[in-house]
Amino acid sequence: MDIRRVGALLGGVGLLLTAGCQADGSESAPAASAAASAAAAKAAPTGPYVALGDSYTAGVRIAPQTGTPAGCTRSGANYPSLVARALGLSGQAFTDVSCSGATTRDLTGAQRTGDGTNGPQLDALSPATRLVTLGIGGNDAGFAEVLGRCAEEGLKRSLVAGLTGEPTADSPCRGHYTGADGRDQLQQRVDAVGERLGELLREVKRRSPQARVYVVGYPELLPADPASCGATLGRSVAAGDIAFLNEKEQQLNAMLRQRAEAAGAGYVDTYAPSSGHDMCAGEANRWIEPPFPAHGLAPVHPNAVGQQGMAAAVLQAVRA
Repeated sequence: MDIRRVGALLGGVGLLLTAGCQADGSESAPAASAAASAAAAKAAPTGPYVALGDSYTAGVRIAPQTGTPAGCTRSGANYPSLVARALGLSGQAFTDVSCSGATTRDLTGAQRTGDGTNGPQLDALSPATRLVTLGIGGNDAGFAEVLGRCAEEGLKRSLVAGLTGEPTADSPCRGHYTGADGRDQLQQRVDAVGERLGELLREVKRRSPQARVYVVGYPELLPADPASCGATLGRSVAAGDIAFLNEKEQQLNAMLRQRAEAAGAGYVDTYAPSSGHDMCAGEANRWIEPPFPAHGLAPVHPNAVGQQGMAAAVLQAVRA
């Protein structure tokens, strides 16, 4: 997601193979061959590895900041870097072109940042590429805008209640994004992102036909229980809208999974392992920083521990 917009607001799994056996218990040659082929196909890739994505991939403000352009705020401790290290990939075997603020359009076109221009991310791919991770979609769906709008609607709700003493809607932000015809405007955005993502995944396969491709979902930003956010968000976001935002993030992740599977790519679930580590979990437990983050970190973005958790989820997927 785009830190410039948000800032204003707020190992491995073992492989199980079943092979046919002869009557004496020895493995038949065809079955052994099939098992060996399956094992080879599932072996952890050796690279080259290319990481694509937005600021949740880039690791905005997490030290050490590295790479060019500086405006991408890319960290040497983000999940792609941690995955590459765990797989023994370095130098030309690992390329990270993720960039803060990236949308799906920045995968095929140049992206201007506050400090330099990031080239089209898909240009990092080649027929030699063997592993691709892609974390994208939040900026297309306007999550930064939605978070800001929900905070604004929550504050207005509190002011009206304080001035009039009258009860107000528990989920004003949900009401804002529901059209007069009852249509869910955010779901429409997510659907549109899905169409674009499907096209991009086909292009990734065209450029790197031998690569194993994984779409990486977003970690849990807000808890299922709004009551646990009182100390962190106060009255800035209505309780009903905390649930609304949680619901919208899950819809976005569901779309990412669906599009990945339809394209024959893998999907990395970072939401489930991050449960209980949302921005309201407290400094000792959170993977996501709150609107007023720890010193030097980015609001509403993964911290170093969050990047480590996401890396573990990616490694589990590529080693499964």
